[in-house]
Amino acid sequence: MKLHELRDNPGATRPRKRIGRGPGSGTGKTGGRGIKGQKSRSGVAIAGYEGGQMPLYQRLPKRGFNSRNRKRYAVVNLGILQKFIDAGKLDAKQEITEDALLAAGVIRRKLDGVRILAKGALSAKVRLSVTGASKAAVAAVEQVGGTLNVTSKPAAE
Repeated sequence: MKLHELRDNPGATRPRKRIGRGPGSGTGKTGGRGIKGQKSRSGVAIAGYEGGQMPLYQRLPKRGFNSRNRKRYAVVNLGILQKFIDAGKLDAKQEITEDALLAAGVIRRKLDGVRILAKGALSAKVRLSVTGASKAAVAAVEQVGGTLNVTSKPAAE
């Protein structure tokens, strides 16, 4: 078999239906849309409409509540912190601030602040200064002889 002999299987490709090209085409005039009505017009999408029946998205129960004033934090686990210290991207002797975490690539962006969580193990003695931390994270940092300073952000932003 040669490249110029390659063909699709018979019936695998069908010619494009050319809508609105006169009565001889079979899809002229109304172009397969029928006569009158909303769906015969252009620019109409009836997404989610179920013919007068209550749509599925309205039938499903709604639960929960999302506060408009909620704070979103960039989350850093202690295990990740230790990995960056071991790789030499963070200096354990210096105070580790949110800006240092951003510069080292531990977090992508600060959002409303940085929050430290206790997942993973920390063996380096570090001085941390961040917006938030879990109680377990504070305990884990103090256990290895470090300090975790939680600062609160100014109210006006």
